[in-house]
Amino acid sequence: MKLLVKYLSISIALICLSLLVSCGGKTTSDEPAASHSEKENTTEFTQAQYETARIELGKVQRKQISGTTKVNGMLDVPPQQKVSISVPLGGFLKSSSLLQGSRVTKGQVIATIENLEFIKLQQDYVEAKNQFEFAQTDYQRQQQLAVESVNAMKALQQSKTTFISWEVKVSSLGEQLKVLGMNPSTVSPTTISSLIQLYAPINGYVTKVNVNIGKYVNPTDILFEIVDTEHLHAELTVFEKDVPKLRIGQKVRFTLANETVARTATVYLLGREISADRTIRIHCHIDKEDTNLLPGMYLQAIVETGGASVNALPNDAIIDYQGKKYIFYQLKEQAHSALKDESKEQHTSEFHFAMVEVQIGNSEMGYTEVTLPLDFDAATNEVVVKNAYAILSKMKNSEEE
Repeated sequence: MKLLVKYLSISIALICLSLLVSCGGKTTSDEPAASHSEKENTTEFTQAQYETARIELGKVQRKQISGTTKVNGMLDVPPQQKVSISVPLGGFLKSSSLLQGSRVTKGQVIATIENLEFIKLQQDYVEAKNQFEFAQTDYQRQQQLAVESVNAMKALQQSKTTFISWEVKVSSLGEQLKVLGMNPSTVSPTTISSLIQLYAPINGYVTKVNVNIGKYVNPTDILFEIVDTEHLHAELTVFEKDVPKLRIGQKVRFTLANETVARTATVYLLGREISADRTIRIHCHIDKEDTNLLPGMYLQAIVETGGASVNALPNDAIIDYQGKKYIFYQLKEQAHSALKDESKEQHTSEFHFAMVEVQIGNSEMGYTEVTLPLDFDAATNEVVVKNAYAILSKMKNSEEE
């Protein structure tokens, strides 16, 4: 019985000892893992390596960098430079040589329209003009007789009324002829015609031809559309959130489809109504006009919305790694001394660098806006501003080894 108790006591002691050893081994294995995690974004350079890599250090600077807003839009023309041609009284298209893309000049005959109503209108005008001349002569005669006290005042008033009535009739019919493009002074019994001519009201290019020879057109039909492309403007669509940044006079850089060279424009007008899709329109004048541009061309633009003082670094200081942006800064002596004590190894490195993720903003004149981590002291830390990729290369090679 005593032997059994002694055996059990020894067994229990051995089990407890095994558990202690196991727990102790696990704790020991965790320590190097924590140390490795702490060191995985750092690297070391000897004096010789530092000089070979030509690394340069600098501080985060405050720079005035212009803000920009990316927008889309299209080329367009003001309403005054876009004309739709129609016929007030309708008729049949007798002739026209216009095609889409045709160049026309102001006053050029662009089409001939035929309608029998044109004959009736000219006939009424000629008759009214003759009646007006007769009434004018009679009124003048009645005035003379009234001076000589030969006729009664009633006859003079009737003559005056008739004269004014025919004067109004001639004026009304003359204006109708002008609307049709006819000159009333040239209308006579020998010039009455069923044809009228349509004239181009502006210089420009034909963008739409909606009729063909022999087609009857109503007064509401648009026969042609003419656009003057000499003064195009950029019509941009801006989202509601970007509206407070916009000001008249701001510069705009834009590119058209299949173009690589940016053109420039200036914000001229800002829309005053937000559309259903929460955008507004802004009207921009193109700085250098180009007659080869066409209305409706799609464009992508950047509006320069003004500068602000921000944290910035040279473009060479920022590296792109696995889809994120990073910078390197030099570790201070006290920051890496603990790592030396833990490793218990002989170190010959004289420069220690750590990698930290940043967010970038606008770029200008070789500098880029950066948003630093909250715990990063920009005033005391020195950042690698040149040949940062050399440090990244060494760090990744060391991890592979």
